[in-house]
Amino acid sequence: MTATLALRIADEDDAHALRRLAQLDDARALTGEILVAVLDGEPVAALSLADDRVIANPFVRTADVVSLLRMRAAHISPGLSRAA
Repeated sequence: MTATLALRIADEDDAHALRRLAQLDDARALTGEILVAVLDGEPVAALSLADDRVIANPFVRTADVVSLLRMRAAHISPGLSRAA
């Protein structure tokens, strides 16, 4: 079975899922424009384009997903410094 991963800008419909993701990660909620990674319909990681903070589901392997989020964010906001 093949997994489907989508990277997209979060919208207001994602607010609840992003708050839940922050709670799972024991982190503050992200603010500003947010890039979200959705794996098989479930948000598993997100990156704030405003401050480069990441939240991720600690029960899902997300290291590669976060790397993809950072690469996509660099294309969206090339002026921001991105950590590797």
